[in-house]
Amino acid sequence: MTEQPSSVKVPRPFRKGSLVRVNAEAYKNSVESLASDTSLPDYIFEGPGELLLVQGDYAQVRWRRPVPDIWFRLDQLETWTA
Repeated sequence: MTEQPSSVKVPRPFRKGSLVRVNAEAYKNSVESLASDTSLPDYIFEGPGELLLVQGDYAQVRWRRPVPDIWFRLDQLETWTA
């Protein structure tokens, strides 16, 4: 029996230097959102943030603002498009 191609969309792997933004729905439904401030700044959802480091299922994101870098799960990030 031959395997049928899956209709599941596999996300592109993120690399250092990729421009990303946070997917609001994915973040809102996560355990991390329960442990964080409920009023998050809009710039994390609008992007772009730059990936500094990817380790396992997490990525460190730097924003183009004078704020600390933030770690997010990869499934909470999406590629930023202008």
